[in-house]
Amino acid sequence: MTDYNKKRDFNKTKEPRGDGPKKKHEKPIFVIQKHDATNLHYDFRLEIDHTLKSWSVPKGPSTDPSVKRMAIPTEDHPIAYADFEGTIPEGEYGGGTVMIWDNGTIESNKKDENGNIISLEDSFNTGSIEVTLHGKKLQGKFNLVKMKGGKMSGNWLLMKQEDAEADARRNPVSTQPKSVVTGRSLSEIAEAENGNQKKQE
Repeated sequence: MTDYNKKRDFNKTKEPRGDGPKKKHEKPIFVIQKHDATNLHYDFRLEIDHTLKSWSVPKGPSTDPSVKRMAIPTEDHPIAYADFEGTIPEGEYGGGTVMIWDNGTIESNKKDENGNIISLEDSFNTGSIEVTLHGKKLQGKFNLVKMKGGKMSGNWLLMKQEDAEADARRNPVSTQPKSVVTGRSLSEIAEAENGNQKKQE
């Protein structure tokens, strides 16, 4: 969590510290946070090895298997970050409004040559993750694959796999824009945070 903590002033931001007790869920979780910072994007986070491995997905996830979304890796986040919804002060790293756009549990689908399930940790380390998402907006199989050549080397691709939950006509980023926790829009989250700050002043 060194990179995570170095980038943040916890006297100014309400984000959770990265040096708290490490907890692990019985079933690993995922969270997708809609983040209106310098540019609007979606932070895709998977619980792997007692932390949230994180990627910035500029266009958000797609349920169309023919669509590949760029997923840019960012620093690991603490598990507690999965519960963070609010605003990061202007001038701070990632300053802007954060919404919990979707959340739920995950399970690894990736198998070795003997048909045994490969752990999420090993899948991450090899640059090829296959998971089933059990979320409120997103369900079914998704792949994350690290690109190892060309100009985009080091970035990943997020892709929906062909299954019963695949739907090329559905666009949850546009049709389901609000928080799965509070039902608020980004503007409502920002207004509430600004109102609370004024009361404290």
